[in-house]
Amino acid sequence: MRAAVDVMGRTGPAKLTLALLAREVGLVPGTLVQRFGSKRGLLLALAEHTAKDADALYEGLRAEHDSPLAALAALVVETWAAAATTPEAFANHLAFLCADLDDAQFRDFALASQQAQSRWIGELLDHAKDARELRPDTDTTVLAATVQATTMGAAVLWAVDRQGALAERQRTALDSVLAPHRLTP
Repeated sequence: MRAAVDVMGRTGPAKLTLALLAREVGLVPGTLVQRFGSKRGLLLALAEHTAKDADALYEGLRAEHDSPLAALAALVVETWAAAATTPEAFANHLAFLCADLDDAQFRDFALASQQAQSRWIGELLDHAKDARELRPDTDTTVLAATVQATTMGAAVLWAVDRQGALAERQRTALDSVLAPHRLTP
């Protein structure tokens, strides 16, 4: 699945083929056909894998960071930056997401991933409030939606204007959204 993500970043969903992916992982295309049936089958498996792996990703990031806001930064910044190392790779992954929205099966997986991310962002903001990293009057539900929209929006803008690095742009966007809600140390 990791190889499929990498190839998707280089080619986009339209140019991704089972033969290309098979070459990437050192298999014959027939092995992938036998396992997934078709390119659509592979892409559905990738979407399902991403949705199912989402909770494990969150748990791992939460365990790695003492600060809920540090875990939040890792969640919204590092996860995209790992897959989208160039504006072209981001555009290719975004093209896959856009294709997801036209197909009910893909959309269900995309929705599950988006809802999981929303839930984790909300939980991390709640933990940050409990840990006195955020003001006690912070509406974490509203802030979670703003964080998600702002960091994804920053990624789209970066793909268009190509200024700086994706992680920097998303981190700046996240810090700007959180700034009014942070408690002064």
